[in-house]
Amino acid sequence: MKYASAEDRLNPVTPPEITDDTLGGYQAVHGRAAAFEASDGEPYTAAVETDETGDPGAPWSAYLVFVRWAQTGTAIMGHLETGDLATASTEDEARAALESLPLARVREILEDTIRARATETDLSPDTDEDGDGEEDADD
Repeated sequence: MKYASAEDRLNPVTPPEITDDTLGGYQAVHGRAAAFEASDGEPYTAAVETDETGDPGAPWSAYLVFVRWAQTGTAIMGHLETGDLATASTEDEARAALESLPLARVREILEDTIRARATETDLSPDTDEDGDGEEDADD
C-alpha cells in the first residue's frame, strides 16, 4: 500500500483501476478491513486467511475470518471462521480469489456463517460458560 506522505497514512493512494466494491478493493481504497453490522446486531470485520492443504493439486486454501468487535469497537469479543472457500496452486492465488469477492457476497457469507454457528449452538450442550460467545474448553 502506498501513501502520499507520512501525514496521509490514513488515506492511501488508490491505484486508478481499484474500486471499493470488493473485499480486497475496499482494503486498498480505505486502508482498513471492510466492516459490517450483522443481523445479530454485532459489528464484524472481514479478513482473508490462508492455509496449506497438503493436496499437491491445490496446495493452498483460503477462508474468511470475521472478527466480532465490542459495540464500542475497542475490543475483540470473538470471531467466526468459514470453511475453505477457495483452493489454488499458490497462496497469492487463493488469497486473490477471496479478495475479489464483492462486499455484498462477503456479507452473505457472514450471515450464513452466523446462522450455521447458531444452529451448531442450538444442537450442542451449552459450552459457553463465561458468556463470551466462544466455546469454552473442558477442564
